[in-house]
Amino acid sequence: ANSMNRCFLDREVEGISRPGDRVEVRTSNEKFYAKRLIVCAGLQSDRLARLDRARAGMQVVGFRGDYYELREKARHKVNNLVYPVPDPKYPFLGVHYTPMINGVVECGPNAVFTFKREGYSRTSFSFRDSLEALSYPGTWKLFFRNWSKGLEEYRRAFSKRLFVKELQRMIPSMRAEDVVATRSGVRAQAVGPDGNMIDDFQILRKDGVTHVLNAPSPAATACMAIADEIIAKLESEGSDPCQN
Repeated sequence: ANSMNRCFLDREVEGISRPGDRVEVRTSNEKFYAKRLIVCAGLQSDRLARLDRARAGMQVVGFRGDYYELREKARHKVNNLVYPVPDPKYPFLGVHYTPMINGVVECGPNAVFTFKREGYSRTSFSFRDSLEALSYPGTWKLFFRNWSKGLEEYRRAFSKRLFVKELQRMIPSMRAEDVVATRSGVRAQAVGPDGNMIDDFQILRKDGVTHVLNAPSPAATACMAIADEIIAKLESEGSDPCQN
């Protein structure tokens, strides 16, 4: 099979270079070569940009979001998307109700700083990730600017009662016995050195490599459109991004 149709797992990227007119990606297992490279690394996007010596102008700071879901007996209380009025001073939307196609209704998420980029539990910790995040000036500027909201989010992360209280602001009849804790996710939030959260798509081009540094909401629903846009820009330069 052509390599463009194959998926290679368990390979950590250790280097990106440009021998001749090609891009070389060195991994822990082997090397890959291409005329064009598109890097969509999510929580690791800034690290791969630095590996490529690209000036990203941002750093990823992870925020864990915890979800609850409605028990079956309470699903009748929500029959549509229910969102709070957003606070323009705070980049996160806040907890909301999301009916899924399988009938489940998700409630959440909150947004708390995580001490590990792939930290999907309250006790997840990585010394490297924590040191990198907490030694970045933008992180502390962000904290000081939003300390009150951040403290509120942390309290809610460890208290189901407070989480439900937030849900009751939109649906007063919601009760603690109506919801059960489920999954968590980590948002790869791009933060500038000034402490501002970058709330727009950020795509960097460098010598045949396209780095998708930041893809905030609605990145999941817009992912195919984002891919089409990137491919269209590469094709407009007279190159076929799908070769090799």
